[in-house]
Amino acid sequence: MAVEVILPKVDMDMETGTIASWHVADGDVVAKGDPRFDIETDKAAMEVESPASGMLRHIIASVGETVPIGHTIAWIFVDGEEVPDAPPKVTQADLTDEDPQTPSIQKTPELVAEPETAVDKVRATPAARKLAGDAGLPLADIPGTGPRGRIQSGDVHAFLRTDTQIGTGPAGIAWDTGNAPLNIVKTGAGEATPRLLIHGLGADANAWALAEKDLAASGPVLRLELPCHGQSPRQHIESFAQLTALVRDAFDVLNLEKICLVGHSLGGALALALADTRPRQIEKLTLISPAGLGPDINGDILAGIARATKAESLGPWLRQMVGDPKLITDNYVKAAMLARKDPEMRAAQAAMQAALFPDHTQSFDLSAALHRITCPTRIIFGKKDRVIPWSHALRAPGAVSLNLFSDLGHMPQLEAQDAIQAHL
Repeated sequence: MAVEVILPKVDMDMETGTIASWHVADGDVVAKGDPRFDIETDKAAMEVESPASGMLRHIIASVGETVPIGHTIAWIFVDGEEVPDAPPKVTQADLTDEDPQTPSIQKTPELVAEPETAVDKVRATPAARKLAGDAGLPLADIPGTGPRGRIQSGDVHAFLRTDTQIGTGPAGIAWDTGNAPLNIVKTGAGEATPRLLIHGLGADANAWALAEKDLAASGPVLRLELPCHGQSPRQHIESFAQLTALVRDAFDVLNLEKICLVGHSLGGALALALADTRPRQIEKLTLISPAGLGPDINGDILAGIARATKAESLGPWLRQMVGDPKLITDNYVKAAMLARKDPEMRAAQAAMQAALFPDHTQSFDLSAALHRITCPTRIIFGKKDRVIPWSHALRAPGAVSLNLFSDLGHMPQLEAQDAIQAHL
């Protein structure tokens, strides 16, 4: 008898989940316990394992599709079992964001046709209709990739990122609408487990320059640059989930068996999300002043750095980032401003900041993900952090190691390099 692949509930208040990626294709043979697909919610991202061994068939929820929890999205047929040409019968609610009111799903040889109304004959999921409506897009203009050409939420997001819709982002920015990968700077060599470092908002690979020199002497070091930062493409980021997907895609290309993962600030939140969806590959996780563990964030500092057009206006804000302002010298400020001289890059980063931290609030919560992490994990915070309250770290479970430094601010890896280096 076919085994249903069900969208699981990974958060207590989770009602729907979005298919972020499939690790296998329709017709592939799968083994019980192997990762099959990734799901994303407003608060978490998670890798889902196969419930049984056999042949995966009839995937009815594609990448970008939002599905209610508890609903069937594919079937696994065991060896020797006859596979029908069409999937078992599912109701309309099984392919939409609506919470089903019907009991169990009946199984017949074909899909139920979705009724069309005379008012709107464009086929689209409720989530896609809402996204298109919010963006002011006519549904008829959006190509659908779902069953029978149905428009899904992922189709709307994809349409918003096309050349014809560049105007939906901040004016004057030449957005990269291609599939260029994120830039990763690679140094060091040897047999040691590689380290992947992810910087925070407004920084780039050079933020890890001091740490990289020592780390590269003992093994490979990979420094990933976020979209709109450094040499990475300038992509219009609309949500933390989208940003996480881009980082995960870059990580998957590396195809590493094991890695030690380090993230600072926004990079810390991304490192945590990555560890949550790729747990088998993460040997150790270090989060420095991580975002994602509470709603509070000092938006004035972030906005001040983003809008600074000269060293004289950037310096005062950078000095708010550390416990001892004297650490931020005039030469350091000039170097930081030189890396931010491109006005389009600054505007793109400001747009990312507005999307991720609307109204000076962290729009994403990864507390549940932190409780799922099984690898050795350490959180490092300075008690003089003016950007993110160090008390957010107290939401961590007991298995997570916590290092608090009384005199440090938001950049411990810069302020106390030797003390922090031992934990990376």
